[in-house]
Amino acid sequence: MTEKATIRVFIADDHAIVREGLKQILADSRDIVVGGEAENGLDAIRLFPKSRCHVMLLDISMPDKNGIEVLKQIKKEYPDTQVLMLSMHREDQYAIRSLKAGAAGYLTKQAAPKELVVAIRQVAAGQKYVSAALAQTLASQVGEDHTTPVHDTLSDREYQTLTLIASGKTVSDIALELSLSVKTVSEYRARLLVKMKLKNSAELTHYAIRNHLVE
Repeated sequence: MTEKATIRVFIADDHAIVREGLKQILADSRDIVVGGEAENGLDAIRLFPKSRCHVMLLDISMPDKNGIEVLKQIKKEYPDTQVLMLSMHREDQYAIRSLKAGAAGYLTKQAAPKELVVAIRQVAAGQKYVSAALAQTLASQVGEDHTTPVHDTLSDREYQTLTLIASGKTVSDIALELSLSVKTVSEYRARLLVKMKLKNSAELTHYAIRNHLVE
């Protein structure tokens, strides 16, 4: 894709006000148009193929399927799609996990509108986009002799459950937020405790805070 070609963008975010805000930002760019949108993960997977879009702006925290699950399925079925993760979570929480799953870039929702436009153009051109701070983090890891942190071995749902527990949410709260049954969330919590060799939610919370996985 050349720089002057029109970039069609698909927006997947469960907040209508966020989708509208993104559309207003992109409306000022002559080379970018919004070709579709979805309010949850399942709709994103269903509607994206019909949109003929080149780039997907994908939120991580959505009901039914979280953003990383959607990312993996989209990249499996449409490998040429460039997915830019757009999240309220800090980069050190989800960025590296997203990039490993196939994302072309990661941007927090606190980023300036100009940075969003630059990021879209960059990933549409087949390049990766990360902030200067994240680039420094990635560079510092090259050649490091370290063991993989336990939280990096968790599945996406397990990791999400960990961060939500550490944020003070109960199993019932998490079930409601993720559109899952209380039983399913309880199973994720049980698997977390076994994998991480911890005893209870308090220890999970302490681990998450110590490793900067939550604010």
